[in-house]
Amino acid sequence: MRVRITAEAGVDDFLAEATPEDKLAYIRREQATGKLVAMCGDGTNDAPALAQADVGVAMNTGTQAAREAGNMVDLDSDPTKLIEVVGLGKQLLMTRGSLTTFSIANDVAKYFAILPAIFAGLYPGLGALNAMGLGSPESAILSAIIFNALIIPALVPLALKGVAYRPVGAAALLKRNLAVYGLGGLIAPFVGIKVIDMLVNALLLV
Repeated sequence: MRVRITAEAGVDDFLAEATPEDKLAYIRREQATGKLVAMCGDGTNDAPALAQADVGVAMNTGTQAAREAGNMVDLDSDPTKLIEVVGLGKQLLMTRGSLTTFSIANDVAKYFAILPAIFAGLYPGLGALNAMGLGSPESAILSAIIFNALIIPALVPLALKGVAYRPVGAAALLKRNLAVYGLGGLIAPFVGIKVIDMLVNALLLV
């Protein structure tokens, strides 16, 4: 009967009539293979497993021992929220990875954009690398500062909203980050600094 119910529910495996030691040993075996384990429970017999799990969610209606052993307490006492917690955690990781990818690419592109213009006076050979044709070292530095002042607040809504979570593999996620946020981080400084530099030089000539 348990096997049939498990198959109908789409559960890969189950542990019936487990003692606290059995639950703890099962979680440790899974962690030993490199897996991150989430556990939800409400009883004193769940406390050791909740403490051992990477994510332990205790039910609010559960015992004091369970609530103290878990990382968080579900006030609604709904075990299905564990799926929601895992999804939210993955979204946070994806958002952090996306913003980090953009920031690194943005910094690299920014320095490649302004350094040739800044040092062209000292090292004339660097003038050939000033592909953006920035007006002067002063305007290049000012444009980079203004660009930074604009791009950081522009990323705040993305950080608060988070990157949309899709259940994809790590390789696909890396490709997406590089294609969207890596490439975007490389292009944005060149476009933004050039536009700001044109405006700065126009204002200085007025």
